[in-house]
Amino acid sequence: MIGTLGTAPLPQSEIQGRLDRLLGEVQEASGQQVGYPTNQNFDYSALMPFLEYSLNNVGDPFHASNYKSNSHAFEREVIKRFAGLLRIAPEEAWGYVTSGGTEGNMYGLYLARELFPNAIFYFSEETHYSVLKNVRVLNARYIMIKRQQNGEIDYDDLYDMVRVHRDVPAVIMATIGTTMRGGVDDIERIRAMLSDLAVTNSYIHADAALSGMILPFVDDPQPFGFDAGVDSVSVSGHKLIGAPLPCGVVLTKRAYVERVGRAIELVGVQDTTLSGSRSAMGPLMMWYAFARYGNEGFRKLVTGMLDTAEYAVGQFNERGIPAWRHRNSVTVVFPRPPDDVIRKWQMAPEGDIAHIITMPHVTRPMIDELVADCAV
Repeated sequence: MIGTLGTAPLPQSEIQGRLDRLLGEVQEASGQQVGYPTNQNFDYSALMPFLEYSLNNVGDPFHASNYKSNSHAFEREVIKRFAGLLRIAPEEAWGYVTSGGTEGNMYGLYLARELFPNAIFYFSEETHYSVLKNVRVLNARYIMIKRQQNGEIDYDDLYDMVRVHRDVPAVIMATIGTTMRGGVDDIERIRAMLSDLAVTNSYIHADAALSGMILPFVDDPQPFGFDAGVDSVSVSGHKLIGAPLPCGVVLTKRAYVERVGRAIELVGVQDTTLSGSRSAMGPLMMWYAFARYGNEGFRKLVTGMLDTAEYAVGQFNERGIPAWRHRNSVTVVFPRPPDDVIRKWQMAPEGDIAHIITMPHVTRPMIDELVADCAV
């Protein structure tokens, strides 16, 4: 029987027993995790000594803080690296390491709301579930746009809705790799649409949780960065990079942030982020991953993931299962299998479809076993 926490300390044997059981459950589950985009191939043992200290990246990473036990210097390097990947000059970029994609999306939408308080927010029904929550928290007006069958936003519906409200600033929530189907919204087409409608006050935030670390490392990427017309972008750290705790990064233009920051005497730093106290381990982990892999290492990693995805599509199709994926996507979509298969492989189903995501820990033997289960 599992004990519960009470007022008295638990015996050390019971504490260790609880932890050992949890570790065993996690180890067993990790061997059949193909449905969610979290890279489990990482080793941050070099960072373990930092867990002996109370590190805190409170406030803006680009300003000195009275709290000296921080990793702000490493965080700035992470932001600079992402600026290069997402195609914005480092001197024009500002960002910080977040707790994950939801916070990154919230920050981008918060900036847009501060720049255009009376804006209407537009996002697809395929958009990540955090976005509807975020716009409600911001108490912003919004219109949900239809999605296409492939997961991209319905551009005709978006055009019609913006045209009706063309006198109101437009905030567009685009997705670079949708959660379920891996669709990539066409940023350049959306920008051209806004120009055609003469909407001069607009803002595009891109949720690039997974594909923001894929498209920079392929030869022929879809438009995805600041050069394509985004104003801010959120990328996850625990997905392709891999981490033992959720983390991510949000990147935007420095000029926007200067309009919302304020000085906080208590900690001697600019308050420009959403959270006050922030994890210092997330920046360290992403810095360490970039330091170990380099751009060529990530390119090799991405190439391997895409090769595995193509292998998976082929194996499904050979067994008569109509699987498919988008170009430059590691999300493989196929008809929903029985519930016991979904539970075994920890898949993410939606209606009559399911998907697998070929993260680096997903091997071809795992694909073979999964396909065999689905073909029964």
